[in-house]
Amino acid sequence: MTPPLFLTEPGALDQERVVLSGAEGRHAATVRRLAVGEVVDLADGAGTRARCVVTGVGKDTLSCTVEERTTDPAPKPSITVVQALPKSDRAELAVEVMTEAGVDTIVPWAAERCVTRWKPERAAKALAKWRATAREAGKQARRSWIPEVGDLAATSGVASLVFGAALGIVLHEDAAEPLSTLPLPAGLTEPGSGGIVLVVGPEGGMTGNELRAFDEAGATRALLGPTVLRTSTAGVAALAVVQARCGRW
Repeated sequence: MTPPLFLTEPGALDQERVVLSGAEGRHAATVRRLAVGEVVDLADGAGTRARCVVTGVGKDTLSCTVEERTTDPAPKPSITVVQALPKSDRAELAVEVMTEAGVDTIVPWAAERCVTRWKPERAAKALAKWRATAREAGKQARRSWIPEVGDLAATSGVASLVFGAALGIVLHEDAAEPLSTLPLPAGLTEPGSGGIVLVVGPEGGMTGNELRAFDEAGATRALLGPTVLRTSTAGVAALAVVQARCGRW
């Protein structure tokens, strides 16, 4: 049976003895009811993973001794998905499935035709929910690297991300080139290449102004497939295609 995985803070796994506290400690000790002598995996979300043995259990804490430590390199090329804000609870679905599939960075985008709007007084709470979802989905997928969820971006910010990428892709139903055959530039896995940025539009589609901004930033439009997907599922489908194309899958 595969040991359960819990997340620690960066740097915690540099020590030979690790104490899980807070929400992770409570989950391990109270919910999972782990006992002394059981084996667990700990990850810091930044590439380091450790196989540990439980040496002590408190009310909301778990003490472990590190038996084996490994460091997983960051996946290359890096893949960022710019996600137009989906409706209601579909936002968490989008973040969850993209995290499980292997995305490196998710950037929420306030596109013009988004039905959902993050009002200033609620933006911090909504962003925290996205980040918590990514963290929990990363644990479920047993990832050593937990994806970063960036701040809410305007169209100008998304265009800047596209401009800095080795390959910026805008998913669009009128594109002539299928995503599955889109040429990939050389040097994608080289340090500082900028990686791949995938832009997923809202349910109502992108406006002409948005498409022009991305075109001017050097984006390539690509067709995902013959069917129309919801914005909450288009990202993970595109992510799967791109990872298979560039050798990450």
